[in-house]
Amino acid sequence: MARIKICGLRRKEDVDYVNELKPDFIGFILTDGFKRSISEQQAVMLKARLDKSIKAVGVFVNDDADKINRFVSDGVIDFVQLHGQETHEYCEKINAPVIKYFSPDMFDKTGDYDTDYFLFDSGTGTGQTFDWSKIPKTDKPFFLAGGLNTDNIKQAINEINPYCIDLSSAVETNGVKDYNKIKQVMECTK
Repeated sequence: MARIKICGLRRKEDVDYVNELKPDFIGFILTDGFKRSISEQQAVMLKARLDKSIKAVGVFVNDDADKINRFVSDGVIDFVQLHGQETHEYCEKINAPVIKYFSPDMFDKTGDYDTDYFLFDSGTGTGQTFDWSKIPKTDKPFFLAGGLNTDNIKQAINEINPYCIDLSSAVETNGVKDYNKIKQVMECTK
């Protein structure tokens, strides 16, 4: 069965929810200027609270490689998700497993990258689905994001077999993580 990533954690309560419900990954948005962005201090505090069995992914958009590697070396994150126009050469500078994002208009570029994982998404935080049949054929494990929820997760898993389902707004109510929605997602993927 596919793994689960709950992205965009910002509050102590969010970490408490995932500590109980046990997704495989969580995500901290560590590039400034996005709705779910958090500061380095918040990330350090939240990671210290996070169950050690859950891997923390730092999400960055066209950010500085040295800054990213500092988060890795300081133990704040375990994986790096690059969600911008980062080049293959840039990805090679990162000192952690890299999840590289591709939107449908970039799918033809996957052959240019040799990162650890791919992420196929409709766009940066759109919350919209896309035509899964357009996902490029790859032997690389991939994360799937964009418009996924309890109504279509099983279909996505059955049809395209992603390594990991990546959710954010689908497990929120009024812009904050919702324990019951995370619980429903975890239950529907068992």
